[in-house]
Amino acid sequence: MFAINRLPPLNSLKCFESAARHGSFNKAAQELHVTPSAISHQIKGLESFLGLELFRRTRRKVVLTEAGAKYIEPIKQIFQQLEQATADLQSAQHAGSLRLAVAPAFLTRWLMPRMERFQNRYPDIELEISSSMGLVDFSIGDVDMAVYFGTGDWDHVEMNYLRPIRLAPVCSPKMIKPDRPINEPEDMRFYPLLHVSKRSDEWTDWLVQNGLDPKVFRRGLMFSSGSLTAGAAGQGLGIALSDISLITPELESGQLKVLFDKQLDTNRSFYLVYEKKRALTPAMIAFKEWIIEEMNDG
Repeated sequence: MFAINRLPPLNSLKCFESAARHGSFNKAAQELHVTPSAISHQIKGLESFLGLELFRRTRRKVVLTEAGAKYIEPIKQIFQQLEQATADLQSAQHAGSLRLAVAPAFLTRWLMPRMERFQNRYPDIELEISSSMGLVDFSIGDVDMAVYFGTGDWDHVEMNYLRPIRLAPVCSPKMIKPDRPINEPEDMRFYPLLHVSKRSDEWTDWLVQNGLDPKVFRRGLMFSSGSLTAGAAGQGLGIALSDISLITPELESGQLKVLFDKQLDTNRSFYLVYEKKRALTPAMIAFKEWIIEEMNDG
């Protein structure tokens, strides 16, 4: 047992740790949102409590004394252990729940059709799903995990590669005219090609990859997302490049058909991400294992 009154005030220790790390009372004040004089007051109080001088003050910076340098090492470890203990406790409180953020198209076209399988396997996990178009700030939000689509160049997150995006040409069978069948890729020149505005190079890459001249193909409507081009293709407005895994319902119903099994490998992929150094809850571990398995099966 130890006497609590023999311990220095936690606030003084926080100021000491921050000032030691920055070598500056001013920077410590900025980090802790107080005034430099408040930092100085806390340090003086700590030094008085210990009966030791922790810093040597100079005009431009503060330098740890020998006693201060010896004291800061266990203090840093204590704060790290406190931070980890807090994170572990918070994770345990949400062990049976998971808050997930995903892009709308991925949510409706890939995740929702498979959610019954996840619920059957993990009936005790409460899953809360939100739709998100941008990146998630895990440090201020209540989201546990997210599914990102892109090149994987994101900071401050742990990334779990799921699978690449591969695009194949699809269209409505009703669009194809009897006198203009599509038997070979070059036959698509008689029909408009649907484009995603921010990824307008995809059709050019697919055509060149298959030895075709993009200039002889008809340019059709442009849309803001691949989900919209797939929807337009289903309405007979042209041919879209789509990831087959995201249009499964349309393929199964016959609304869309894959014209050629010649897929374009893009430099974009799906990733499961979460905050860096986050302690994973059982629910997060379960979802991570499940979605990787589903992606591999697909």
